Amino acid sequence: MLKKLKITNLAIIDSLEINFSNSFNVITGESGAGKTIIYKSISYLFGNRFNKNERGFALPLVLLLLVVMTIMGATLVTITSGEHKANTNKDISQQTFYAAESGITIAKTWIVDTSSSKTLSPGGSPGVTFCKTNFFPNLNQGSIKAINNPATNRAHVGRNTLNSVITGTSPDEQNRLAKYSYEFFITYTPDPNGNTDPNGNSLVPRTKQVTGTVGSSIAESASYKTGGTSMATYYTIFSCGKGENDTIVPLEAVVTLTK
Repeated sequence: MLKKLKITNLAIIDSLEINFSNSFNVITGESGAGKTIIYKSISYLFGNRFNKNERGFALPLVLLLLVVMTIMGATLVTITSGEHKANTNKDISQQTFYAAESGITIAKTWIVDTSSSKTLSPGGSPGVTFCKTNFFPNLNQGSIKAINNPATNRAHVGRNTLNSVITGTSPDEQNRLAKYSYEFFITYTPDPNGNTDPNGNSLVPRTKQVTGTVGSSIAESASYKTGGTSMATYYTIFSCGKGENDTIVPLEAVVTLTK
């Protein structure tokens, strides 16, 4: 039941409010007083089309549509901006991951090259700048002994930017790669309690007997088959990539070194 009708800015009516009773209602008036307009306004409520010659009715509708379209446009801009930011962060994380992988690759090369003429032995705590040891929960923070660099007799920490590793690219690409870097340190593979110090610990270093090889070789979960037997030592490389917005991605890899 229609109890109240309010008309604003329709044809000759600027503002009108009618309250209907629960009984029979009669609307009377002189010709041209607006009775038909009242009737048509009720029909508009039920979806009938309005006459474009009836002034004032289109303006509120246009304003309403303008507000709705403005809200929709603002929402679309917000969604697009959020998706762009998410994609950018994903790209940064992926490139930072590659930087950490580069650190692992270079650490493997360092192990092979150094062990070919020197003995690898643990020293003190690594002097890292952004690859913090607490990024790796399987390490006992109180007993971290990183492998020494025989040339300095200090715990070896490798670090560099990707533009120094990847060359031959455009200046713009070099500038982008300069924003990414890696840092790594190496230990004997930790025992179940996270200890890397071999002093008084029979579980460090971990070794296994493998088929023999000539020279120094390194691999992940691999044995060598060239005749004879040798002892392989387990090492763990802890590497971190650092990218834009101080994004850090920590990685670790267990390798075996056979001499």
